[in-house]
Amino acid sequence: MKGLGELERTVMEVLWAREDAGSGAATARDVSRALAHDRDLAHTTVMTVLDRLAKKDFLARERDGRAWRYRPVASRESYVTELMLGALSETGDRDAALAHFVRSVSSDEVDVIRQALAGLTKEPPA
Repeated sequence: MKGLGELERTVMEVLWAREDAGSGAATARDVSRALAHDRDLAHTTVMTVLDRLAKKDFLARERDGRAWRYRPVASRESYVTELMLGALSETGDRDAALAHFVRSVSSDEVDVIRQALAGLTKEPPA
């Protein structure tokens, strides 16, 4: 999966937050307003970033009158997972990288990993 630049990531965070809040797809104006508190960006810059993200297949878009409405194709968690898997594919020793990663996480995160693994190993109900 292609990575995101800093501004692309900021725009995606706005759209992911809207999805998390159940707000759905957003127009460029919605994104510009959400970013106005933190960044001084021209509306055309936001439109360009949204178009670029759609072309990179990070966003789906649909017409709404004269405007486009954008929504993330995948969740933030899916994106981070793809980044992690990409990083693992760059290592010569995937097992060693995974072991090092697990040794680096907190005990609470170890519990989350254990729960996820337990969910994978449970037998389906008969």
